[in-house]
Amino acid sequence: MSSETSTAAGGASYAAAGVDIEAGDTAVELMKQWVRKATRPEVVGGLGGFAGLFDASALKRYERPLLASATDGVGTKVDIARRMGVYDTIGHDLVGMVVDDLVVCGAEPLFMTDYICVGKVYPERVAAIVKGIAEGCALAGCALVGGETAEHPGLLGADDFDVAGAGTGVVEADRLLGADRIRTGDAVIALESSGLHSNGYSLVRHVLFDRAGWALDREVPELGRTLGEELLEPTKIYSLDCLALTRTTEVHAFSHITGGGLANNLARVIPDQLHATVDRSTWTPAPIFDLVGRLGEVSRPELEKTLNMGVGMIAVVPQESVDVALATLGDRGVDAWVAGEIDDRGDRAEAVTLTGDYAA
Repeated sequence: MSSETSTAAGGASYAAAGVDIEAGDTAVELMKQWVRKATRPEVVGGLGGFAGLFDASALKRYERPLLASATDGVGTKVDIARRMGVYDTIGHDLVGMVVDDLVVCGAEPLFMTDYICVGKVYPERVAAIVKGIAEGCALAGCALVGGETAEHPGLLGADDFDVAGAGTGVVEADRLLGADRIRTGDAVIALESSGLHSNGYSLVRHVLFDRAGWALDREVPELGRTLGEELLEPTKIYSLDCLALTRTTEVHAFSHITGGGLANNLARVIPDQLHATVDRSTWTPAPIFDLVGRLGEVSRPELEKTLNMGVGMIAVVPQESVDVALATLGDRGVDAWVAGEIDDRGDRAEAVTLTGDYAA
């Protein structure tokens, strides 16, 4: 007999309400192989407990360890994954959004937990999402110590889902990065993004789908691939690259370029008395940014406050650290360049000024 008909006197059941516990158990079994790949020596126990365990005795090597915490999601990029039927890349985006916030203060990401909310549990689909999260954690050098998959029938359609995550990192107190370290004359180094990353997709979807009427399988010559493939390009994960910079040379601050764009995010680490000038002519944004601007007739200010425009992370370093910083990033396969400089604020109201035009 089915679970819907086996209850006494035709009573209600969890399965009849739309929640499939057996499917959830199957998803957990399928995801275990991927979670095992995203670990660290400090992780205690395995998947399936009520809480993830991390051996904090590892922090004894710090004189004054500061724990850093961050949480984020992927936003409406999940709609692209759903429509494409591709679920094993969106986890990279989730990890990037969390761990690259942690590393801004100089913290080493230690572990993450995730939350996956679905309208209906399809075990293989959930496992694919977790696979992407685990791969992202491996790229970031952190462990995936647990998570939750919640089935919400009636609130979400059967194919709908959302993801969120939280991460914890650690930094030595006297190595904490931020605005108080920045000095006049410091160089602003830009680290290239892999594309749109995970911000601004509400604007991107409105322009490309609602206004232009483009399909995800449309071949776009300037992109060199289909529109859907471009839109699902995973977020670049910078945490290990940024940590490598802090080990090889002096770094004063990082800024993760997410929602709000380059100017607004860089302003968050600029002290009140100082100012950053960033020269657009030092880089050429990837074609997707121009495409969104042209098709949607989106003004440059609107684009720049919504999208990363080709820069995913900023490092602020002393001038004498520039050569080593660029060499370190280059050795790690990260395209980076000097995009600006720190000067005195004077009577300027804004903390960051973008000058020039993007290189052709």
